[in-house]
Amino acid sequence: MAYIADLHIHSRYSRACSQQLNVPNLVQWCKLKGIDLLGTGDFLHPLWLTELKNQLKEDGSGFLTYPKDPSVKFLLTVEIASIYSHKGRGRRVHNLVYLPDFSSAERFQKELLSRRANLGSDGRPIVGISSKDLLSLALQVSDKAIFVCAHAWTPWFGIFGSESGYDSLEECFEDLTEYVYGIETGLSSSPAMNWRIKELDNRSILSSSDAHSLPNLGRESTVFDLAEFTYDNLWRAITQLSVIASKAKQSSLEIKEIATGRHGDPRNDKVIGTIEFYPEEGKYHYTGHRNCNVKYAPQDSKLKGTTCPVCKRGLTIGVMERVEKLADRGAEELGEIKEEGVVKSKNLDRPEYRMLVPLLQVIAEAFNTAPTTQKVLNEYKKLTTALGSEIKILTKVDIQEIAKISGERIAEGVKKDRDGDLVIDPGYDGVYGVVKIWQSDDESVKEEKNEIPQLGLFD
Repeated sequence: MAYIADLHIHSRYSRACSQQLNVPNLVQWCKLKGIDLLGTGDFLHPLWLTELKNQLKEDGSGFLTYPKDPSVKFLLTVEIASIYSHKGRGRRVHNLVYLPDFSSAERFQKELLSRRANLGSDGRPIVGISSKDLLSLALQVSDKAIFVCAHAWTPWFGIFGSESGYDSLEECFEDLTEYVYGIETGLSSSPAMNWRIKELDNRSILSSSDAHSLPNLGRESTVFDLAEFTYDNLWRAITQLSVIASKAKQSSLEIKEIATGRHGDPRNDKVIGTIEFYPEEGKYHYTGHRNCNVKYAPQDSKLKGTTCPVCKRGLTIGVMERVEKLADRGAEELGEIKEEGVVKSKNLDRPEYRMLVPLLQVIAEAFNTAPTTQKVLNEYKKLTTALGSEIKILTKVDIQEIAKISGERIAEGVKKDRDGDLVIDPGYDGVYGVVKIWQSDDESVKEEKNEIPQLGLFD
């Protein structure tokens, strides 16, 4: 059965996060969005962990439920910032850890505290522990720990980012690389961009929202096909590619032979797709300098270099350029096709994905106002109450049914969203890109979007 999961969010104990991020509100908004499984975020923070233990209950599945409304499951998750020196160079990488129960979360917390980590200052703690040692600690507290590289391409803290200090997983994790089961696309990359890296062929490509506010939940998410809705099945789904590759290496068998079940048990639990932010709307998609108003696509950088022509300093290297540098597979090798809004590869056996503009943004553009207004929120709740979750409305509900509830303009916006008939201006150097439903000559709309970057489901 298919389940939609958002496994990277933050609590109100993280910096620059909404104070409305509490368990009851998270449950309510997950139902609006259509999210079945939500990461708790920030479980290392002492106050948030206490709150989670008081309000959520272990149900024997490895997930947690809110007894007052058990319709949404929770998974213990945390993002950790590692800033350290490795082989004489400074490194900074953000990683995600998922654990199956409170006891393992508490053991992990104690291990970090024993290493003098400050866990109370921020829900996303900064530690001086290497990514490899962090992975080792997670595996020590639970052999079913899931370790994922967060927003893998962002310049400053993504494992493949231009400022992280690393160019590959193996360079960072060395002999523990096989236990890095997945990477997160982040807001500035798509799965297809990650398909170009052969090192990721044996890793799950996951997408999550990294939400700092309630409306942002599910702006990116991962769709799992699980025989049972349990942590063990989720673990199998995420680790599948790594385990198969490891077995093939040990036995000299072909990966396809193991994957199809001719050698070992067939894997029924798997990632079947992701819902994506338009990567151009991410704030590091292109190379540039925001203060100097300089923005380069990869082809521009090849001609002009990466030194700012205005201030003569180095430009912030964008995700697209970084992918071009590290890719060992050309874009044309992917055989990328798009059918009814779904992107697939003809040449690689990878899960499909769909890119969507958030419903709040569609409604806001239709009303010519901001996504934060009460008018937009009222219309959003009217639609989701009448027709189901946001994801369902954006992907499945008949356009005429949407028109009956909210009028032709919003229905047209949803159709354009599904068709990818959009206006796109890529982001760069911390400036969010602009993805609009309708063409407009009003530049104030663009400026307003850059000032309020985290308001929609997939922004």
